[in-house]
Parts: sequence; C-alpha cells; structure tokens
Amino acid sequence: MRIVIAGGHGQIALRLERLLAARGDEVAGVIRRPEQAGDLLAAGAEPVVCDLESASVGDIARHLEGADAAVFAAGAGPGSGVERKETVDRGAAVLFADAAEAAGVRRFLVVSSMGADREPPEGTDPVFAAYLRAKGAADDDIRARPGLDWTILRPGALTDEPGKGRVTLSAGSTGRGEVSRDDVAAVLAALLDEDERGAVGLTLELIGGDTPVAEAVAALSR
Repeated sequence: MRIVIAGGHGQIALRLERLLAARGDEVAGVIRRPEQAGDLLAAGAEPVVCDLESASVGDIARHLEGADAAVFAAGAGPGSGVERKETVDRGAAVLFADAAEAAGVRRFLVVSSMGADREPPEGTDPVFAAYLRAKGAADDDIRARPGLDWTILRPGALTDEPGKGRVTLSAGSTGRGEVSRDDVAAVLAALLDEDERGAVGLTLELIGGDTPVAEAVAALSR
C-alpha cells in the first residue's frame, strides 16, 4: 500500500511511519519545512514538503495521486494560538480531504481528539476550547463526505510511555483515560490494514486497556 500522512513530522505520525515502513508499505509524510526531512527518512518515509496552510487542493492532490490511503495527523501544536487551531486543525483537515477526493483516494483516517463531539465545558482554556471546536468542525465535514471511506480516531490524553499493545477502542464511549502515542500509531496501522475495513464510517474513541490492538480493531467488524 501507498499511504500519505499529513503532519508527517508529528509525534504520532513518525511512529506510524516507522510501523508502516517496517511492514513494507510505501509511506510519504507531508511536512512544512525541508529541515524536517531527516526524521522522516530515518523512519523509512518519503518527505513531501507542502504547507497545508497555504497550498491549494491541486497542490496536495498531486502528492496523493496513486495513494491507497490518506491519514490526517497534523495539528497546530503546543504554543499555537486560536487562529492556527482554525487554519490547521480545521482548515488543513478539510483541505486534505478535498485533495483526497480530487485524487481519488477513498480511504481516509483522521486523528481527532476526545471531547471534540461536544461544546467545551465552561472555564476551559480558550485555546484548548478552540482546538476542540476546530477538531469537531473538521470531523463533521469529513463525516458528511460520501466520497471518502473515512474513520475518525479520538484518543484520550496522550502520553509518551512505551506502548503496551493493549487498548480500549469503541465506536461508543470509552470514558476518559490516557493512551500512549505508540499505541495510537499501532491502532492507526491496524485500521489501515486492507483486511480491516470494519471501521469505515465510524468515529472511535481510544484509551489504554486490556485488548490487544489487532483484536480491538478486528472486533469492529463483528
């Protein structure tokens, strides 16, 4: 499979790129700056320099041509303000989906956030509230697209602990909890397996748990 990942230099994306490259997939990661290319090459991925905040649909679609799947794992990141939550977490996600449709790439995964399905509680930090609203708006846009075989993954609080390979994954509510970035990447890789299409059209919550990743993803088809 050829898989193109937006936000290819992010912590989850780099982990995913390593996993996919190790199993023999052809992986490309979309990055903003050329100096980020070394980390992608080390992960086994092809660096594609393209700024999703200024690129056109056609610019991105050219990089998606011939891909079997696209993954949106980009984010404005720590230290960014309200404006970039809108331009990246919502705007870039929608643009990447537009480009996937233009390039004929149906399989489309999104790394969203738990809590993006509701209005943030009163007293939430304004920047974090903007982030959740932006993620929720992007998710709503993508779920309305019949031209995409989409899956939206909403992890709980992210940690840098080593992955355990065991999770709780649900199309309902998992409840609040933590999950390692390693395990998020492992779930994404499993969702991209050509034999695991039971998650198409689902919005999934993910936290650490007791079920092996492969079993948790396979159970979505039952």
